[in-house]
Parts: sequence; structure tokens; C-alpha cells
Amino acid sequence: MRIRTFILAASAAVTVGFFGASYFVIGRILDHTVRENARESSNALAQVTFTGMYQVMSTGWKRKQAEKFIAAVRDSAKDTPTQLQIYRGPVVAKDYGEIEQPPFDEALREALTTGKPVTLSPAGGVRYLMPLVANERCENCHDAAKAGDVLGIIEVKQDFAPLLERARADFLVWLALLSPVLLGLAVVAVLRVSRKLENSIAGVDTAVSGVNAVADLRTLEFSRFDAGFDEFNRLFAHLGELVERMRAVAVDKHVLRFEIGLLEKFVITSEVVRDWGEYIARLLAEINTVMTTHVLFSVFQVGDESYDLEIFWSQTPSADTKRMLEEHVRRLVAADDRFSELSQVALHHHMPTGVSGELALDAQAVALHTKTLLVENPKIGGIVGIGVNASSADDDTLRLVMDSILSTMLNVVGSVKAIHKYTQDMEYYATRDPLTDLYNRRVFWELFEYEVARATRHGYQFALMVIDLDNFKLVNDGYGHAIGDRYLQSLAYVVKQALRPGDIFARYGGDEFVLLLPDVKQEEAANVAQRVLDTVRAMEVAVPDAAPISGSVSIGLALYPVHADNAKDLFLFADNMMYKAKTAGKHQVGIPNEAEVAEVFRDMTETTVQVVNAVNEGRIVPFFQPIMDLQGTRVVAFEVLSRLSFEGEHIEAGRFIEYAEKAGIIHRLDSMVMEKALQAAAAAKFKGHIFINLSPRALALADFMQTLKRIVAEGGIEPGQIVFEITERDTVKNIVILERLVGELKMAGFKLAIDDFGSGFSSFQYLRRFPVDFLKIEGDFIVNILESQKDRAFVQTIRQLAADLNIAVIAEHVESEEVLAELRAMGIEMAQGYYIGRPEKELGGNLRWPMV
Repeated sequence: MRIRTFILAASAAVTVGFFGASYFVIGRILDHTVRENARESSNALAQVTFTGMYQVMSTGWKRKQAEKFIAAVRDSAKDTPTQLQIYRGPVVAKDYGEIEQPPFDEALREALTTGKPVTLSPAGGVRYLMPLVANERCENCHDAAKAGDVLGIIEVKQDFAPLLERARADFLVWLALLSPVLLGLAVVAVLRVSRKLENSIAGVDTAVSGVNAVADLRTLEFSRFDAGFDEFNRLFAHLGELVERMRAVAVDKHVLRFEIGLLEKFVITSEVVRDWGEYIARLLAEINTVMTTHVLFSVFQVGDESYDLEIFWSQTPSADTKRMLEEHVRRLVAADDRFSELSQVALHHHMPTGVSGELALDAQAVALHTKTLLVENPKIGGIVGIGVNASSADDDTLRLVMDSILSTMLNVVGSVKAIHKYTQDMEYYATRDPLTDLYNRRVFWELFEYEVARATRHGYQFALMVIDLDNFKLVNDGYGHAIGDRYLQSLAYVVKQALRPGDIFARYGGDEFVLLLPDVKQEEAANVAQRVLDTVRAMEVAVPDAAPISGSVSIGLALYPVHADNAKDLFLFADNMMYKAKTAGKHQVGIPNEAEVAEVFRDMTETTVQVVNAVNEGRIVPFFQPIMDLQGTRVVAFEVLSRLSFEGEHIEAGRFIEYAEKAGIIHRLDSMVMEKALQAAAAAKFKGHIFINLSPRALALADFMQTLKRIVAEGGIEPGQIVFEITERDTVKNIVILERLVGELKMAGFKLAIDDFGSGFSSFQYLRRFPVDFLKIEGDFIVNILESQKDRAFVQTIRQLAADLNIAVIAEHVESEEVLAELRAMGIEMAQGYYIGRPEKELGGNLRWPMV
């Protein structure tokens, strides 16, 4: 639509709207004014009629005279918009009889009853009713009347509808006469305005149409256009400023295509994580399809004062070219104060594969075509610099573009290196204990089951040792967890030195280790066990301002298939032998003889029976460990831990869970603990979350959901308060089934947490497949967060991952105020550990912090 058409249409619309609104408003005002005037005149007429009637009646009327007066009054307004009617009331009719008059309607009866005037406003008129109220003088003529009675009613009706119609018609006539004049003035004004605007816009259109390249912007001027209005002139001035800025930043189309083509090569896919060096080599090859680029190099900080310089070649260089580029890059890097010690910078050359020919550059091409970008602080992946040797250095515009591309490449290459490193770390920690660098519990069981199957197929024996540290709690309590961690690391190191190649050594958890010796007889296994004892006895851990700590362990030995024909029974056998070694005085090996084999099996059977009896008798009780919100410093949740009550003591779950599983009553045990825990939470009116450990295998029980819903309903706790913890230590083979079962839990309103996150690769599978609400970080990463940069980086990575997925993070094993402060600074949401509170039989017992 053209501006002129729009303004004309708008003017016509405004005029019509104005006239319509005026007609409506004036009509309303006129109606109101006439109605008010009619009401006032009706009142005055009624008063005059009453006064005249009263004066005449005072002279002593007869009935015929009164009737004649009433008729005369009515006839006097016969041909006018005003009608007058006098009604005789019942009181007067009683004295003088009825007269011919219209029947009383609701309004007349209201005035007769209340003795107050009534005003009605029918369409196009006014009806006024004035009651004739008797006073003391009226009692002289009206025997039946007394003061205050209504003797009659004077009715005045006025019809002013014809008057309003005539007024509106006159108003419309005047509007019709004025409209052409106003519209004519509007058309003249619009034509004048539109002519000025169209002339200016036509000039702008001509000027803009002449811009076909960046160079044309230099001749584009808007200051010479005058639209005749300050607002449009200011707009032209701003357009002129915009053109000036565009001249400074505009790039020709072919340059933009060059930059876009280059940026399209910076796509990171899942293939990148396999080998970051291959990705950079492919990236260099792709860049060469856009512009000739001989070399891409990057600088990474790998230590506090050490750096790696990675140089990627598009072709195999000649010896002179390689030497010249290396010298030139060293000079560029050395120009930065941080790299002044060149001995700290290690160079690594990456040569292309499948590319023929030799690259030969002269010194001038090496110096002039090399661009670098160094940053003050390391970026993601530890990258601190990047550079290229490319032909774009000859073109000023392309050189500017390459400067911006280098910034992008800096982040891309750094991200690739970081993804590669984090993937390697995750894959490594999926199988390793982060503190001791030994195999973790999950991998141990996989290797254990594999060794059982292999020994069965090939008919050989192997040994299992369960190794438990003696008095390790005293080390932790007396010297602190930092010394305790160093003690564990030292023990892992010295024991590995005493083992044979091929022996499998793992940390089972806490202060417990396990060792598999493939293809050995009992005598050989006993020799290895003794060698481990001797090595640990000779171990010393230095302690500041105190004597060194010596090592001591108790070892339980079991032989497959002599002592058991399956992994679980063999482990329980070795575990029993370890406790026998402790009972016998510690720091020795529990090696069973023929009599002890029967005794151990008898003990295992008795222990199993005791656990079954404890479940049957309801002696499995919940303990509650607090979980604190780090921002609000309040206890917002409790984790439920199982304890077996036996002869006044409460035995931890690690001592009896294996036996409960062997006896097939683990689901009954879980249900009992859950039921008691929820009852305790309801009794304490606790409104936070209750974390309950749940084996994935428990979900597969046919009646699990039915039992769970019954327990929750009877416990009086909302499903949304209950968080089930799933750990990878007990897994199901079909994760699709587990995914469906977890989905049923979520549909029922329960929440889900992954326990010991980071202890194995299954945790990441759970995170990818399940609707997780909480992540509980493996405690071994937390206890060393102040000393280990690697553990701190791992915790920070998990926190960022959880934040991206909108999942809350809980740090386990928080055992000092310093660790708690560091976690709070890192943005971790919640924490759990002995510093927050130990497990207690009473929910909320011995709390140091307020509870929700």
C-alpha cells in the first residue's frame, strides 16, 4: 500500500469515526438533558396543579365541581406531549365515592404505599407520580383521612421522542454539510505530504539500487534528501550513519563464501573422540579444499610449566622446510614471556598419510604466510595458541577473516582435544578405582566370573584372596583421610610389586582388596600370599611430625574348585577365611585345612541361617544418614542404610548382604527396611527426600511394584519424596527391560538417583537411558578433591554434565569442612558424609544442621 493511499484511507476513517462518535455522544447528552428537563418540569407541573387544586378545594367543593376540575386539567394537555392525570385514592373514595379513572399499576401502588414521588424513564419519555399526602387541615373535609395518608396521585407524562428525532436529524444534516469540506482539506494535506515523501523515497530508492558492491557504499549519501519533516530527516541521517559503519565492516560476497566454507569444516561429530590427531589432519585436508594451507599447529599446556607444540602437515615436508618452520614457530612462541624457556616446549610433528609429493617452502614463504594466535589463559582442552601457514596471508581482507577463523579454530581444536581426553578418562575410570588405579569392584566381578568359566572349561585351579587392612580406621581417625588415602595408594603399589604377571589385583571397596591368581595350586597361592604379607610389613608411609606408619593386612585364601564351584560361594569362603585370620591375631593368611573347610562351610551356613532368622524376626532395621543442601545449609534428605540387629550390636550391610542374596531373601530384606524407614519418616513428619538403595535386579521381581505401592500407601509418604538409588554394581543383562521398569517407577511418581556415579561405565548408560533426578558422585573422587587436580576436574565435569541435563548432584564421602567449602564453591547442590552426619538409628538424631 502506498503512503498516500494509507493516509487518505486513514483520514477518511478518522473523519467517519469522529462524526460517528460525535453523533453518538451528542445524542446521549441531548437525551440526558431533555430527560432531566422533563423530570424537573413534570415535578413543577404537578406542584402547580396540586397548589391550584388545594386552593380551590379550600373554598368548599362539591363532587361535581371536583370531577369537572379533574376533567378540565386532563383536557388542557390533550394535544401536547404532556399528559396530566389526577387519581383519587382509597381514603377519599371512602368519603366521596369512586370516580371514573384508569386502573392503578405497580408504580401507582408504590407511590400510594410509600407516599414518595416516583420517576420512571420509559424510552423517549418521562413519567412522574406525585402522591397527595394529607395534613391536619385535610382532616376537616375528609372524615376517613388522617395526617400522612395519601389522598390521591398526580401523574405527569411527557413524550419527548419526536423532539429528539428532530434534533438528531438536524445534527445529521449539519454533519453531511461539513463532511465534504473536512475531507477536502484532508485530501489537500495528504497530497502535499505524500508528494514530499515520495520524492525523497524515490531518491533513496535510486541511490540504494545503485549499490552492487562494497565499493558502491563509498558514493552512497543520504544527507542531501529533505523529506520536509524532521522525523524523516532524522531517519535519513541515521541511514547515513549506518552506511558509514557498513563501509567499515562490509566484506565482499566471495569473501563471505570463503569464510562460510571454512567454518563448515569445523563440525565436531562422535567420530572425533576416537583420535583427535586424525581429526585435526582431516580438518587440515578440508581447509585445503577452500584455500591452500601447508601447516596447522597448536600449543597445549600439559603441566604447570610444560607445553606441547603439535604441528600438522598437509604434505610431507622436506628436511629444510621442516627445519625452517620449526625454527620460525619456536621464535613466534618464544616471543611470548610464558614460553621463554624453550626446553619446556615439546614439539610433535604429524605427517599425512596417502599424500604424495614433498612440500618445499623457502624462508620468505614460511615467515610471511604464517599467522598465529596466542591467548593469555588456557582455553578448553588446555590450548593456549594456534597458527597456520596459508596463502591467505597475502590478502588483507582474507587476513582479517583468518584472524577471526583462528579464534574459532582455537576453541574447536581445544574442544576436540578435551573431548578426546575426557573420553579416555571416562573409559579408563569405567574400569579403574580412581584412588589406587587398580581394577574396580565391577570389573573384578566380570573378570572373576570369566575366570570361573575358563577354569571350568580347561580344568585348572585358581586362587582368590580377600585382603583387608588391619586397623585402617585408626589411621583415618588419627592422621586424617589424606594420610589414609596415601596409605591405600602405597599398599596398592607395593602389593602389585609382589605379584606375578597376569595376576588380577582390584580394590573391592573401602579398605578391602581382592586378588585373583590364575592357574595355581594351593601351595603356590600360599607363597604369593606370604610374599604380600612380607611386602606390606616392610611398607612405611611417611607422616609429617610423626613416626612413619607400617602396613598390616589380613588375608583370606580360597581355591577353585576345591572350596567352591561358583564365584559367590568362593568369595564368601575367602571372606570367612579373612575374618579367621583377623580373629587369630591379624597380619596373617587364613589358609584352610581339611577340617577348616568343613568349619568354614558350617560357619557360612550358620551365618546364612542367622541372616534368614533376622529377616524372619524383623531384626533388619534402617539407619538414616543425612544429606545437606549446600546453599541453604539444611538437611533436605536422608539415605536409608540397612543394619542387622544382633546381640545388642548393629552389623553393617556389607557383612550380611551377600548371604541374604545367596539365601534368596534379599527382596524381603529390602521391603522390610523400606517399610520401617517410611514409617519413621512419616512419624517424624519429614517433608524431604528419602533415598533408598535398590538393586536393578529387584525391579525385575513380578510383585515388586505391587509390594512397593502397598508399602508406600501404608507408610503415609508421598511417592515424590522417595528416591530410589540404582548402582551399577548389580546390573541386569537386558537394559531395555530395566528401562521399562524404571519408567513404571517414574510414572508412579517416584524419583531416581544413580549411586556411585563415575565408578564405572554403566553409570553413563543409566544416565543416557533413564529419567534421572539425582547423581551421587563416587566418594573416592570427593575425598581427594583438594589434593588431586584430576579428581577435581572429574567432579567439575560431572557437575557440568548434570547441570546441562537439569539433574541435581550429591557429593558423597564429605568428611571435612574444607572439602565442603570447595564443593560449595564448585556449585555442587548437596553433600553427604561423616562431616555432615553419621548414620543414626533415629531419623534426625544427632544432627548438626537444621532439618526441613
